[in-house]
Amino acid sequence: MAAYRPLRGLRVVDMADEKAELCGRLMADLGADVIRVEPPEGGRSRQLPPFHNGESLYFEVRNANKRGTVVD
Repeated sequence: MAAYRPLRGLRVVDMADEKAELCGRLMADLGADVIRVEPPEGGRSRQLPPFHNGESLYFEVRNANKRGTVVD
């Protein structure tokens, strides 16, 4: 059975940080092309615990299935 992707074909520019990042994750899970935009120093959520191998699990979970770019 194919995955249900009702947002396929939509592009979302995600400039959220911390808790609001979950909205973009949900849209990506539903098929949208989500592009996460971060400042050069990275989003604040990259510094939030818990960490595994130096990476924030908080950040990783909320930003899965997204593409990313940096804007100065």
